[in-house]
Amino acid sequence: MRSIQHHINGQRVDEGNQKTQAVLNPASEEQVAEMQLATSKEVNQAVAAAKSAFNEWSEASIAKRTKLLYTFRNLVLENEHYIAELITEEHGKVHSDARGEVARGIENIEYACGFAETLKGSYSEQASSGVDVYTIQQPVGVCVGITPFNFPVMVPLWMFPNAIACGNTFVLKPSDRNPSAPEYLIKLMSEAGFPNGVVNLINGGPETVNQLLDHDDVDAVSFVGSTPVAKHIYESGTANGKRVQALGGAKNHMVVLPDADIDLAADAAVSAAYGSAGERCMAISVVVAVGDIADTLVSAIAKRIDKLKIGPGMESDSEMGPLISQDHRSRVIEYINSGEAEGATIVSDGRNHPTNQRGFYVGATLLDNVTTDMEVYRDEIFGPVLSVVRLQSFDEALDVIAKNQYGNGVAIFTRDGGTARQFQKNVQAGMVGINVPIPVPVGYHSFGGWDDSLFGDTAMYGPEGMRFYTKQKVITSRWPDPTSSQVDLGFPQNT
Repeated sequence: MRSIQHHINGQRVDEGNQKTQAVLNPASEEQVAEMQLATSKEVNQAVAAAKSAFNEWSEASIAKRTKLLYTFRNLVLENEHYIAELITEEHGKVHSDARGEVARGIENIEYACGFAETLKGSYSEQASSGVDVYTIQQPVGVCVGITPFNFPVMVPLWMFPNAIACGNTFVLKPSDRNPSAPEYLIKLMSEAGFPNGVVNLINGGPETVNQLLDHDDVDAVSFVGSTPVAKHIYESGTANGKRVQALGGAKNHMVVLPDADIDLAADAAVSAAYGSAGERCMAISVVVAVGDIADTLVSAIAKRIDKLKIGPGMESDSEMGPLISQDHRSRVIEYINSGEAEGATIVSDGRNHPTNQRGFYVGATLLDNVTTDMEVYRDEIFGPVLSVVRLQSFDEALDVIAKNQYGNGVAIFTRDGGTARQFQKNVQAGMVGINVPIPVPVGYHSFGGWDDSLFGDTAMYGPEGMRFYTKQKVITSRWPDPTSSQVDLGFPQNT
């Protein structure tokens, strides 16, 4: 059984008197690791190590930082199958999905490797007579990343490669549900040759998070998780003078128009709703069936659900694994019960899937005739539950999406380019897919929603991420003309 410790200042910290927490395999309910929980001592040590390493690391050359990031990227690539196995064992997602997570994380390391181009700044020669104006990007300081259980590798890789590329140092606090893969990433950082203290890792729960938010030496905080926690982190962190980006929950809609390819739309709905057991902030949780296609579309989705193979993630034929915990399984089942009680039609019922005698399984569930006042529509369920809302027009669909509290991701399925263009212009959401069900941006664009899906004014990774992890400084420079001794004490003017 693995023992998960903190990594502080390049060392694996093993405090024998600390409290520990069991880490379970959600497919078998068996304990696979034991994780130490940080006390205030380890939190202070991790932040102090990052602060101590900051001056030297922020002065490191572009060439040195780039070389180390490339080395780290290659190590992650060489070990991607093992990392994916760790994800599957502790999260439950199928191995192919876990490998996809690692691949998307590598994209972000690769973007960070090109930070020299991103951080070049700008220069205006002769802005005024003999005056030049230019900008430079400087690191923020000690940055913290608080990451969720559903993407234990990809989300940390959204954060710390970009942060350290910009010259910051970092403290990672991963989810306590599946800490082995994040810990392995930090081991690879040391193997790549990063100086001690540049990236540190501590494990813990809400107390650890709150101590980081209150710590005077933490300068910036990045978070991905539920909306209530995102709001708390944003409000607490900014009240303490920190720069904060906090991504919250979602209720992603997929609009299917009457002219859509029904087979394509049904395939996309099943993949986007039930992949990773619906534990994705970009999962499609609402299909908006417009016009007279609803019966045909619901039937096509149900037929595909019947063929899904649900089982342990390491089994080669499994297409969907378990949920993360028994508590979460119970919560998802309560939502299905609520939908039934409020009048939704249960087309596919995952509450009694035969696999769930061992492991935290809920089968793929399809609810039809869902209305916007139902709890299953209003709340983020974060499980394999897909709701179908029937509407009569494109404008109604836009209106329903606009009134939802979340504005994370949306998708539209249509053959009409003009309608798609109108949708992308008018829909109220931060990420839009056109015949693409999960529009997660590639590593050189940025990820972030609107409304209650994002707190703060910068999205995650890509150009926005680099902006979050740097402070802009504008320099106005004038050197005296060596041929003149005239002194001008007047206010500078653009002449």
